[in-house]
Amino acid sequence: MILIADGGSTKADWIAIDATSKEELFRVRTMGLNPEMTSAEELSDRILHTYQLVQHKDKVKKVYFYGAGCGTSEGIEILKRVFEAIFDKATVHVDEDMLAAVYAASGFDPAIVCIIGTGSNSCYFDGEKVHQNVASLGYILMDEASGNYFGKRLIRDYYYKIMPKHIAQKFETEFNLEADFIKKNLYRESDPNAYLATFAKFLLQNKEDAYVQMLMKKGFEKFFKYRILPYQKGKETPIYFIGSIAHFFRDILEKVANSFGLEITDVIQRPIDNLIKFHKTHEV
Repeated sequence: MILIADGGSTKADWIAIDATSKEELFRVRTMGLNPEMTSAEELSDRILHTYQLVQHKDKVKKVYFYGAGCGTSEGIEILKRVFEAIFDKATVHVDEDMLAAVYAASGFDPAIVCIIGTGSNSCYFDGEKVHQNVASLGYILMDEASGNYFGKRLIRDYYYKIMPKHIAQKFETEFNLEADFIKKNLYRESDPNAYLATFAKFLLQNKEDAYVQMLMKKGFEKFFKYRILPYQKGKETPIYFIGSIAHFFRDILEKVANSFGLEITDVIQRPIDNLIKFHKTHEV
């Protein structure tokens, strides 16, 4: 059995395939497995509390995990140790989610590939190697246009009273906005980036509002400025986006791309199915 997983900070999608026939056996979702945001003990618990993974762990011969927080050797080693302890009969491969996005979007063809979900990132893939114009420093300093980025903007706009009153009233009914509750989730609980990203659903619920449209447009413009334009590629280079934020706000994203003289080739909400197709036909 081979396990292939695409893991973000909020959730991780796992699919098991038969090593010989490459037929899908089952799929399951766990909580997010970001080693930069979550302790090794908690990472292990999130897997061990997933019945199907534990039930079949002795049958697993290979694990391919692509995840947020796996862009450094430290993050990779943390997850490898966790997986090797659980799937002790398997060979474990851990890579960053950016590589999974490339495999799911362009395969081995050159392209700019972007992730906009709980967090955000981008790369230029030349057909052989992944090139990033800047290392990702995470949700506090970067992650433009991500779920946690927009969550921060919503909370700040609400507290600074920049948010229009009609939107603020809706926001109050949807979330607990007490200062102590927010600070507890940001500074004392695990996965503060995923907590911030929970506010992003409010944007979808009010997608047609002028304030939300403006917020999304400005966020996407920042992403293009810092994460796409520095690659200095033109329309001839395909641009792919991965993630729910990009998927649900594709219309605004495409308008922003056009304003910079660029075109979006495709937007993929959940890359796991494309990733499975890639693994069925390629050895990596």
